[in-house]
Amino acid sequence: MPDKNHKQRVAFSVTNCICFDQRVLRITETVSHLEYNITIIGRRLGDCCDSGSVPFKTKRFRMIFKKGFLFYKFFNIRLFFFLLFHRYDLLVANDLDTLLPNFLVSRIKGIALVYDSHEYFTGVPEIQDRHFVKWVWTSIEKMVFPRLRNVMTVCDSIAEKYEVEYGLRPLTVRNISKTAKNISGFSRDELGIAKEHLLLILQGGGINTDRGGEELIEAISKTENVSLLIVGSGDVLQILNNRVMELNLSERVRFIPKVPWQELLRYTKSADAGLSLDKNTNPNYTFSLPNKLFDYISAGIPVIASDLIEIKRIVEGNMCGIIIPAVTADEISIAVKKLRDDRDFLNKLKQNTVNASKYLNWEKESEKVIDFYSNILH
Repeated sequence: MPDKNHKQRVAFSVTNCICFDQRVLRITETVSHLEYNITIIGRRLGDCCDSGSVPFKTKRFRMIFKKGFLFYKFFNIRLFFFLLFHRYDLLVANDLDTLLPNFLVSRIKGIALVYDSHEYFTGVPEIQDRHFVKWVWTSIEKMVFPRLRNVMTVCDSIAEKYEVEYGLRPLTVRNISKTAKNISGFSRDELGIAKEHLLLILQGGGINTDRGGEELIEAISKTENVSLLIVGSGDVLQILNNRVMELNLSERVRFIPKVPWQELLRYTKSADAGLSLDKNTNPNYTFSLPNKLFDYISAGIPVIASDLIEIKRIVEGNMCGIIIPAVTADEISIAVKKLRDDRDFLNKLKQNTVNASKYLNWEKESEKVIDFYSNILH
């Protein structure tokens, strides 16, 4: 049993960069209000790890292997022994790639475990054609998931899928952003963007294949008086950059590396509309409800989005954007021209987005997190 004379110690484990995992940072901040002593365990990825920007105790493993099977193998081994030989009252595994060591230590030491599934991990595109890798992760999930008690995930579609597969429905805690009323955007002069241009933004920590970046660049090339900010990181950024150079779009398309959330929202608030263009090519994207959608809503800008079930539910339910029927350059261009040429329509969508932000904010969504964690250790 936890010692009532000390703050209960909670260890959050994650393989993403601690500095930029907004879900982990939001939830740890919320849980800290329950007077828990928080440690976030991850890996050392870059100079950002020395910035001191994370307001909690951290443990970052130095990893020889940066990705692939050997990275996950040795990260999980190190995580297992670290958790085994340190005292915690609650373990939190963020995503399937940290679940097994957390589960084993929770059983060995008889302590509570939370599993927070940030996505439908066995449906991510990176493993769909890698049969052995997919078998390994699926086997871990099938072994551990039915034995879990405290599970949350990011949207109802994933929660429903887990309920069908394992008979346990996770709590849905969406990746809703904090209120951004006190954050101001950049001016067009500061950004070097023409004042008369419609300004779009595509943001995210995973600007990868099948997320519409390539089609977006082609759409910009055929749509005048429109500029684009691409803010974040991902596997296809170099491809996009090369294509921008080929099409002579450098004056209208700017690439900005990933930045802390407060600065990111300054760019987001500068834009007229945001883009969320994931394709329906794999189960994980099919069910996606990404951070950027809620960042756009928090910033008060409408979204041009692909026709995916969870995103469509938010956009059409709040009349805060345009759902395109297919992720093609032509369809993106049609939607962009509608916003560019009909400013009354654009302003109406902006007002609807501001209205949606009054209840789609982390301050309200976090109430579910407080109740969830309060029932585990109190």
